[in-house]
Amino acid sequence: MSGAQPMPVVARNLTKRFGAFVAVDHVSFEVRKGEIIGFIGPNGAGKSTTIRMLCGLLRPTEGSALIDGIDVARDTEAARQKIGYMSQKFSLYGDLTVTENLSFFGGIYHVPRGELAERIRYAIGMAGLKGREDALVSSLAGGWKQRLALGCAILHRPPILFLDEPTSGVDPVSRRRFWDLIHDLAGQGVAILVSTHYMDEAEYCDRIALIDKGRIIALGSPAELERTQLGGRLLQVECDHVGQAIHVLTALPGIRDVAAFGDALHVLMVSGKDAEDIRAALAAAGIGAIRISPIEPGLEDVFVNLVSRPPMVARP
Repeated sequence: MSGAQPMPVVARNLTKRFGAFVAVDHVSFEVRKGEIIGFIGPNGAGKSTTIRMLCGLLRPTEGSALIDGIDVARDTEAARQKIGYMSQKFSLYGDLTVTENLSFFGGIYHVPRGELAERIRYAIGMAGLKGREDALVSSLAGGWKQRLALGCAILHRPPILFLDEPTSGVDPVSRRRFWDLIHDLAGQGVAILVSTHYMDEAEYCDRIALIDKGRIIALGSPAELERTQLGGRLLQVECDHVGQAIHVLTALPGIRDVAAFGDALHVLMVSGKDAEDIRAALAAAGIGAIRISPIEPGLEDVFVNLVSRPPMVARP
C-alpha cells in the first residue's frame, strides 16, 4: 500500500555459518511497532547470533535483515541509528560515574547537545538512580546497572530495541521491575525484541519465538502456543521411582512424550487414550503411590515436546 510505514524489523531466511557449524538456520520473523517479541531458548540456541546480525555486528551468510525498511547489510550505519542495543554482557564502564556513562553513550548515539541533559535526567529517573548520579557504576547493585544500561540504550530514542538476555543473573524483583520498563517503552510504540532462557518471562511478551539449534520451531502468542502445539492430553503423574517410571511410560503405546518436572512427570498422551493405561503399566512394574491428574500445559511443556520432534521451520 502506498505510503505505508515499513515494518520495524523484518528478518528473512537469516542464516549464519561458522565453517561447518550452522549457528542460525534460515530464521524468518517480523516485529511490529509497539510489539514485544521474546526469543526463548537454551544457551547456544542462536538467539544472540540472530540479534547481532540484526544490529549489523555480524554479516549473515544468507538471508536479509531490514530495520525500519533499511537493509542492514547495505547501510549498516543508517540502520544502527534506528536501534537501541543492550548486549548480553554488561557493557557499561565501572570506573565512570552514572552521569559519565550516560554522557559517553549520548555521544556514541549522536544525541544533539541541546537535548542531552534532559535525556540524561530521564534515563536517571527511569533507572531509579536519582541522587546517585555521581556514583561509580562499579558500586551499583545488579538491578540498577541493568536499568542504567537500558537507559543508555534508549538515549537516542530509537524506534527499535534489541535486548540480549538482559535479565540474566538478576534477582527476581529486579527482573520484574525491568519488564515493567520494557512494557512502558512498548506502550510508547517501540518495537522490542528480547532474548531470554527464562521460560516464565515468555508470559510478558506479545509473541514468542521458541528457538532450538538455530531454528525457530514455533512462533505465536504464549496462549496460542500452549493451546495448539501439544497435540494431545497432558497429565501430571506422581509416583515412586520416577526414573524407572520414565522408562516404563516411554515404552507405552499412546504416549507421545514423558518429561520430569521436579518430583513429578508430565506425560503427553495422544487423544483417545485412557489415563488408566498409565496407572496399570506403572502398577505392573511394581511402582506404587500413583497419582494422576490432568494439567494445563505451560510453555516449558510445549518446548520440551517440540524439541523431541523432527526439526521444522515455523512460519510467521
